[in-house]
Amino acid sequence: MATNKQTQSVLGEMAPSKSIIKLAIPATLALLAKAVYNLVDTAYIGMLNSDIALTAVGVTVPLLLIMVSIENIFAAGAAVLAGRQLGAKDDEGASRTVTTIIGVSVLIGVVLCACGIIFLEPVMRAFGASDASLPQAKSYAFWMFIAALANLPAQSMNCAARAESSVKISSIAVITGALLNVLLDPIFMFDWGLNMGVEGASLATTVSQFVTFFILVWFYLSGRSIIKIRAKSFRPSWKLIKTVAVIGIPTAVIQICLSVAASLTNIAAAGLPQSDEIIAAYGVVQRLILIGCYVIMGFMQGYQPVASYSFGAKNEDRFHQSVRFALKGSLLLTVLVETVYILLSRPLILLFNQNPVIVNYGRWLLISQVALYPAFGLCYMMTITYQTIGASRYGLFLSLIRQGLFYVPFILTLPKLLGVTGIYLTQPAADILTILVCLLSIKSMKRIASRNMNAVQG
Repeated sequence: MATNKQTQSVLGEMAPSKSIIKLAIPATLALLAKAVYNLVDTAYIGMLNSDIALTAVGVTVPLLLIMVSIENIFAAGAAVLAGRQLGAKDDEGASRTVTTIIGVSVLIGVVLCACGIIFLEPVMRAFGASDASLPQAKSYAFWMFIAALANLPAQSMNCAARAESSVKISSIAVITGALLNVLLDPIFMFDWGLNMGVEGASLATTVSQFVTFFILVWFYLSGRSIIKIRAKSFRPSWKLIKTVAVIGIPTAVIQICLSVAASLTNIAAAGLPQSDEIIAAYGVVQRLILIGCYVIMGFMQGYQPVASYSFGAKNEDRFHQSVRFALKGSLLLTVLVETVYILLSRPLILLFNQNPVIVNYGRWLLISQVALYPAFGLCYMMTITYQTIGASRYGLFLSLIRQGLFYVPFILTLPKLLGVTGIYLTQPAADILTILVCLLSIKSMKRIASRNMNAVQG
């Protein structure tokens, strides 16, 4: 009961700005710890002094993004729906939603793991692996598919914890896994340990992610949570799965589009001189960009439960206060990320590779990716808001535009016309159009939120 009152205080009574910050800080720290998985792997792989190894890991970036997107389809949707249900004082409904989605996530994880391993080579080829990088890319991706068995249900449990404002356990689980990964990577990779090379880096990450999963399982089985995960609450139905998926798909589509964009960029680079160096540099840049993404995503994970709870409680004034604060916060954070990456572009790439060719490509790729980075924060914030207010179709449209509808035609044409300069120009061009669409959508977002507030259904 005390925990329930604390949740109501944070989500329903505390000033929206304070509530969002209180939830966002541990969520951001947890996501940044998750980013350590990828950065540590890349840094240690750089110590192998093999450009091919770095290229092989760069090829798996689209796979990483696809997996994250699949996780988010149900996890993000369950978080929004459970948040609404908690706001409407329907704790039992929230428990039924989360338990069912975790069960579905386990099944999807099994299918994804099996299919990924069976079709491992064609998947890596599709993502741009060359004959030289294919063997190591396959070794690295194999353990990524094994990790799906833990990652999908763990992400659903993480989102459920955020929906009830239990962000502390979420942070502990993810940070513990990240620290373990830092320790295991060199042991598994180098000749003084298991000497597994690139494969060892992926195996260390997989072990660490299973540890995160078991910590979250312990939390829910211990009875400390408001949302209860129990066998009798597992009630799969097409209506529930469809509702959760419709809410969650826009968030997942953002990740899918990032993956498609990364794959097409690798393919575009493969047709240029020094293609392996460009792909290696782009792989490093994508992992750095993930840190910026996680900063914004962490802030949004603080915003989403506050907005969902307010919407479910039909507290229109509090909801709009949350929206205004999230809009300002996302723009501020993206400008800060952009400034840091532009000013430190060269030294950041040097942390992972000292090849001057790769460093030069990486520097300009990083600058181009963040030149108009507020487009990401604005689009992501508005996507989540449209999800929350029950306008998922328009949320889906917004999730498609930046790295999908706008990025794809530019990456298919500009590199053919301008070479590597075309790759540099693709993201800024897509971001200009994204900002324009988002600015034109703000008034509509406010109007739909007000209209739908009284039509909330648990």
